[in-house]
Amino acid sequence: MRATLNRIDRSQKTLNAFITIATDEAMHAAHAAETAVMQGAELGKLHGVPVAVKDLIPTAGIRTTWGSLIYKDHVPDHDSVAVARLKQAGAIVVGKTTTPEFGQQCLTQAPLFGRTCNAWRADRSSGGSSGGSAVAVASGLVPIAVATDGGGSTRIPAACNGVVGFKQGLGVVPQEYAQDGFGNISYVTPMSRTLMDTALMLDVMAGTDLRDPLTTGRLKPDFLAATRPGDLRGLRVAWRDRLGNSAVNADVLSACQSALEAFSELGAEVSELTAPFDNPEAVWFVNNGAYRLAQFGHHLKQHRDIMCPTFVRQMDRIASYSAAELYDAIFQRTRLYRQVQSWYDDCDIVAMPTLSRSAVPIDQDFFGPIEIDNQMVENIRASWYPYTMPFNLTGNPAVSLPCGFDGDGMPLAIQLVAPPGADADLLRAAVAFEAARPWADRRPPF
Repeated sequence: MRATLNRIDRSQKTLNAFITIATDEAMHAAHAAETAVMQGAELGKLHGVPVAVKDLIPTAGIRTTWGSLIYKDHVPDHDSVAVARLKQAGAIVVGKTTTPEFGQQCLTQAPLFGRTCNAWRADRSSGGSSGGSAVAVASGLVPIAVATDGGGSTRIPAACNGVVGFKQGLGVVPQEYAQDGFGNISYVTPMSRTLMDTALMLDVMAGTDLRDPLTTGRLKPDFLAATRPGDLRGLRVAWRDRLGNSAVNADVLSACQSALEAFSELGAEVSELTAPFDNPEAVWFVNNGAYRLAQFGHHLKQHRDIMCPTFVRQMDRIASYSAAELYDAIFQRTRLYRQVQSWYDDCDIVAMPTLSRSAVPIDQDFFGPIEIDNQMVENIRASWYPYTMPFNLTGNPAVSLPCGFDGDGMPLAIQLVAPPGADADLLRAAVAFEAARPWADRRPPF
C-alpha cells in the first residue's frame, strides 16, 4: 500500500488522475488486511487489493465531489453498494479519480482539478468521463478501478488509454443511488488491464439490490466461469464500421480488421452487418440531458459562475425542450432498443470500433470540430463515439478491448456488443480474443 500511494503521489503532477488520495484510510485498511493474513483469517477474493473509485460514486468517509467546486468538501456517510461489495471482498479504496463535473463530458477536465492527460502522451486527452480511472489503471497506479458509463464514459477512456472497459447489461450491477431507478442509462462498471480482473470485479459487484428495480429478480451471471480458456467455434460475429457516423480513421479500421481475423482464427463465423442505423446522438442528448437538468439544474441559479462552462452550456441547450419532446425521445429509445435487438436474429455478437479515432488533443474544444481521417467533423459526440451511446439506451452489454496502436503510438480499440442477458457470453468471447491477441504487456512510458 505504501508503494501504491507513493506512486500515485509521484504521478499527480504529470497525470492528475486523482481528485482525492485517501492515504490515512488506505493505510489503516492495509494494516487491518495484513493482520487478517497473519491471523489466518478467511480472505476475500480481492483481499488487500488497492482500488480507485471514480468521484461520482459515494464512498463513506472519503470526499466525493462529482468533479464540482459546489461539492468540493462533501463527504458521504455511506458507500454505494458496488463499493461496499468490493470492500467486503477485501479491496481497499485508495482514492477518488478525476471526472468532469457531474460526468457530463467525454474529456476529463473540470474547474475543481484541471485536466487529466492520457497515460501514453501528455498532449492527448484521457477521454471521459472516467478518465481518471482509466489513466490510473493504464499507468499502473492501481490494478483495478471503478468507473461509470452513461454514454460511453467507461469505454471511451478505456479505448484512449489501452485498457479494458466493460459496460455490463442494464441491472447487472446495482446503482441504488440513481434518482430514476426505472429510466437510468448510467452504469457502475469495472476498469481493468485484463479480463480476469474484469471478471473478478463483476463477480463481486453484481447481484440484486432491492433499491434498484432494474436488478430485481435478475440472475447473476457466472463471470468467473466465463474466463475459462476455449475457442469460439460456432460463434457468429457481425461487423459494422459505422453507426450513423460519416468518418472513421483508416488506422482504426485496419486494427479492427486485424482483430476480426483473430476471431476467425478462433473459429468464429465473421460476417458484415449492414442494417440501416441513424446516428444516436440526438436521442441520447435529450434522454440524458433532461435527466441531468432535473438532477443538477437547480445549481445553475446559485453557482453558475463556478461551474464548468461546458456543463452549463449543455444544460442551457436542453432547458428549452418540452415534456412532450422528452417523451418522444423516450419513445425513440424504445424503438432503438427493438432495432438493435433485431440484429441478433442472425448473429451472437456485433463488433465495431469503440471510437472513430484515437485520443483527441488534450485541449480539444468540446463544442468544436474534431479531426477524423484528415477531415474536420462537427459534433464530438456524434462523430467520435456514436458507437458507445446506443448501448446505454438499449441496455446491451458492451466491452471495449485494446486492438493495436495508430501511427502516433496511441491505443486503438474494438467494441463487442451482445444481447441483453448475455454478459457472460460476451466476457467469454473477449477472453478468447485476449488470449489470442494479448495486450497487458504493453505499458505506457510513464
